Amino acid sequence: MSTIAIVYHSGYGHTQKIAEALAEGAGAGATLVAIDAEGNLAEGGWDTLNAAKTIVFGSPTYMGMVSWQFKKFADASSKAWFTRAWQDKKAAGFTNSASLNGDKASTLAYLQTLANQHGMLWISLGQAPANSKAATRADINNLGGSGGLLASTPSDASTAEMVSGDIASAKAFGARIAKLS
Repeated sequence: MSTIAIVYHSGYGHTQKIAEALAEGAGAGATLVAIDAEGNLAEGGWDTLNAAKTIVFGSPTYMGMVSWQFKKFADASSKAWFTRAWQDKKAAGFTNSASLNGDKASTLAYLQTLANQHGMLWISLGQAPANSKAATRADINNLGGSGGLLASTPSDASTAEMVSGDIASAKAFGARIAKLS
């Protein structure tokens, strides 16, 4: 089975829960690599990313972009960029914010640009949007993303109160990534 590394920053636990659901959907070949509150990876994190066949990038959307902790990680990935260490690996991305829109598209575009700079091949969400009058937040891809996974968690919600459709979308996206990796 392909090795999938899911590297993410989570400020309040919501993005982590999406990462965990993604890993669950991807199966045994998925490994979580957390970016800490200082923007660093734990020991062995870079080795895990370099060994992976697929890297999934995840960050909350703060002020229309990735968190500064994720950006610090992305800037540090220039060492891999110089050696083309991630060239031709598969890549995908996801984000979460409190607002239904919250400029999540900017975050996904940044994640895809990061992958493109590394010479990676981007995996889209591959889920039709839930865009009928009967659709609810419990439906898969209820925010209608296509470039990657979009999730929205109210700012005063705990991780236990996250939207079931977002969790289901993450699991399905994880399965798609595993199939294509």
